[in-house]
Amino acid sequence: MFDLALINAGAQVVLATSSDEKHPPENMLDGSLQTFYATTGMFPQEFVISFQSLMNINKIKIHSLNIKDVIVSRSVQNDKTDFELLTEKAFTKSEGTLQNEEFSFEATTAHHLKFVIKSGYDLFTSIYRVHVDGNAIHQ
Repeated sequence: MFDLALINAGAQVVLATSSDEKHPPENMLDGSLQTFYATTGMFPQEFVISFQSLMNINKIKIHSLNIKDVIVSRSVQNDKTDFELLTEKAFTKSEGTLQNEEFSFEATTAHHLKFVIKSGYDLFTSIYRVHVDGNAIHQ
């Protein structure tokens, strides 16, 4: 298993409903907790992470600030279509420290992962890192 959600592993953010030029969506895939993606007010906010091919997914970890409720969906299609719900979770509020939330899956595959931030503890949320444990499916 290794982190599939890294730019240097071929992952990319293919959709984000908001963007701040100082804190772009790509920051959550750079492997650093020093940079982040900042959403701009209003909810829901969405982003989609795509992988180069179909992947086995075992675990997703999100390091964030001010996220309250999130939905994670997957698509196994080559195109970013036909998303199906994987999980929905209420995040624990943290005061001045990063939220570290984790989702575990058995026998799950995905070509694309869609994250919907339904609500936040503040007007703005930040995603410092999305970590996806898994491996490529050899075809």
